[in-house]
Amino acid sequence: MKLDLNNWYKVLAPRPTVLVATVNENGISNAAPFSFVMPVSMKPALVAFSSAHKRHTLANIRLTKDFTINIPGKELLNQVWKCAESFPEGVSEIKKSDLTEVKMDGIKSPGIKECYAIFSCKLFKEISAGDHVLVIGEVIGAEIREDVFENEKFNSHAASPLMHIGGEEFSLPGEKLIAG
Repeated sequence: MKLDLNNWYKVLAPRPTVLVATVNENGISNAAPFSFVMPVSMKPALVAFSSAHKRHTLANIRLTKDFTINIPGKELLNQVWKCAESFPEGVSEIKKSDLTEVKMDGIKSPGIKECYAIFSCKLFKEISAGDHVLVIGEVIGAEIREDVFENEKFNSHAASPLMHIGGEEFSLPGEKLIAG
């Protein structure tokens, strides 16, 4: 069967889901889920995500030149989904989702305490890519809960990372979750 090109990317699923947190010019936090995300380089440590052009997240990164990538587990599914709602500029999705901001060293953007891992990033480069912008960040700091990283290995069963299938559907190894 030929696949309609409007759906090609849906085959690359499930994808890791992260919350990208930023702040605006008034220091008000923003968090949005992204699943177009990937490591880019180990040295230097670079990570990328793809954003639509008109997102508060992208505007904030352009302003402050920093952001955090927060990796949620399955227990945060509903908070992640809440962060996906369209809030007006200046409304903190982190607070609206009952999540907790944590101060990160060397950047203005907060981390999200409830996530099992947080990467502090400085904007390295952005590249216009069709209807999206590829945002590449240099990871300047990384934190992870001890129970999900043992003997220099990631324990995905303990972390239960959210994987985005599409729309409100997410998965875990062996499980399918429906947000909402």
